[in-house]
Amino acid sequence: MSPRQITVLGECVADAFTEPASASNELALRVLPGGGPANTAVALARLGTPARFLARLSGDVFGRLFRAHLEASGVDLSGVVEAAEPSTLAVAELDEQGQAAFSFHAQNTADWQWTAEELGRVDLSDSACVHTGSLALVREPGAAVVEDFLAAAAPRATISIDPNVRPLLVDPEVYRARLAHWCDLADVLRLSEDDLELLLPGTSPERACDIWHAAGARLVVITRGADGALASLDGERLQVPAVATRVVDTVGAGDSFAAGLLHHLGARGLLGGRLTEMRLDDVAEACRFATRVAALTCSVAGPNPPWHSELAQPATAGRG
Repeated sequence: MSPRQITVLGECVADAFTEPASASNELALRVLPGGGPANTAVALARLGTPARFLARLSGDVFGRLFRAHLEASGVDLSGVVEAAEPSTLAVAELDEQGQAAFSFHAQNTADWQWTAEELGRVDLSDSACVHTGSLALVREPGAAVVEDFLAAAAPRATISIDPNVRPLLVDPEVYRARLAHWCDLADVLRLSEDDLELLLPGTSPERACDIWHAAGARLVVITRGADGALASLDGERLQVPAVATRVVDTVGAGDSFAAGLLHHLGARGLLGGRLTEMRLDDVAEACRFATRVAALTCSVAGPNPPWHSELAQPATAGRG
């Protein structure tokens, strides 16, 4: 079965990675196209799911980089808004384990300026699923507009949300205040162990799943890095181990996991409604596939998810 279209809404971010410079008083930056929702749209398209990206793209040098990257990956940009505002920039420093710490330059940038008129023009008749999250759901003035768009989409599409908490840019309390509403909108909630600690400090993953189920989310998946993932479908739970890989960095791994999960479910015709036909075995298979996609993303630098043709090679070997 060919997967139906998935629409992804959210930001593009220029991820600038520090590199050694030729002089001690210089700083070299290598800029890669990123942003959680953009990474997910790219990963979906590379895996073979028709992926449409709703974004506000600047006409600046970073905006042109985003557009070229998305088009090269096969993402449908027919819903893109040509934005007058500048692009969002994030400067990343990697630790010895490949984990990135970001500093953001995001004041009054293009990504957060959604209007009801812009999103009101979007036709979702061909979309089985709408996925969003990260900063698009919490940065004003567009956050409330995005939430209204999800509410309008819910009767005809599965709703997937990835909070992707960025505490240096937005106070986690803003996420906490909106999380119950997101769960009421969402069928799928995917988040990391770090997100969990910021959203419900000191709460076990199992207890968190129960809280979010009670708020409305049918499927909750918590990714745990090297410890794999915990998935909970209406309270039925399973653990999926991580795939062994040679880690270059972990940038974009969670976004790729979300894409792998949705791609696998969509390819089996399970998206398009409230997941009423989904069973725990379906979730297990989708999570195993998603962990492989995430592992291959970790095996190369930056948010560079694998193409479908690369899934056959061992994650431990890295990618060219």
